[in-house]
Amino acid sequence: MLTIALAGDVMLGRGVNQALSYMKPEEPWGDTLGLLAAADIRIINLECALSSHRRPWSRSYKVFHFRADPEAVRVLQAARIDLCSLANNHTLDFEEQGLLDTIHHLDAAGIRHAGAGRDLKEAAQPAIVEAGQGVLSKVALVAFTDNEPEFAAGSARPGTNYLPVALDSGTLARAGAAIAAAREKGADVVVFSNHWGPNMVQRPPKEFREFARAVLDLGADIYYGQSAHVFQGIEIYRGRPILYDTGDFIDDYAVDPQMRNDWSFLFRITLNDRSLKLIELFPVMLGYARVDLARDERWEMIAARMERLCAEMGTVLVRGKDRLIYESPRQESA
Repeated sequence: MLTIALAGDVMLGRGVNQALSYMKPEEPWGDTLGLLAAADIRIINLECALSSHRRPWSRSYKVFHFRADPEAVRVLQAARIDLCSLANNHTLDFEEQGLLDTIHHLDAAGIRHAGAGRDLKEAAQPAIVEAGQGVLSKVALVAFTDNEPEFAAGSARPGTNYLPVALDSGTLARAGAAIAAAREKGADVVVFSNHWGPNMVQRPPKEFREFARAVLDLGADIYYGQSAHVFQGIEIYRGRPILYDTGDFIDDYAVDPQMRNDWSFLFRITLNDRSLKLIELFPVMLGYARVDLARDERWEMIAARMERLCAEMGTVLVRGKDRLIYESPRQESA
């Protein structure tokens, strides 16, 4: 069996970067560190540049620019992050140099990444890690984004692996080629990451649901979405999970009192011979530059929202002592 932990947006810039000057590298993860350590593989969406380059992107309008000092990579090492997506709308916030620096620092730290690169060919490459011995020993991350088209990589231009959400043959061919490339490199499990859609939306639109299902039909094992800054429901499609949006995880953002972007989850998915066995959802609360497990009435409110959103997609969750649980019917009857 194989357990993969997935968290949403990890933003180490701005106020978080300042807080890191007096925090230990493990502190931003709060009491989630043990849950991360218990997984075989840990995956995040890194939503900032790791760079000393201080000139922000100015070739198109942007409100927010996120940059952390290179030393912030130690935060990722403290949580033993194995894979991160760079396909998002903040990877080039400090121009191409910021992206190139990010790649350099992640490589030096031994953290694999996908979704951005020195050119489109590199940006489209899967990142693969070894999960140990057994049937499921290699996990691949392929990563796309439909955000910030100006950040798109070109044949000789650094940038992101940009892909609009659509069901035309060309779009699906690119998604399918990425999954096939991961399989050709020996991946036993393929996680398809997509940083897509607008902020502060609790439910994915119809075309997003159709696209995610099409991606799983192309051979991905897990669909891993981000961008909304709030979590969305989980759909089980033909026995495989679609995490439409995994919300935020570490940041310094202002909190919307209605949407509650400070509510989120740590997601753990357990596979057995590539078949879904179990999904565990641990409610968390985001503070300033720190995340911690939710408790008491906050746990209840976060859990209740996720239960409603999942039920709308036909996914029934069971409450455990400290988590919500989805168990595959096939596993229950085995």
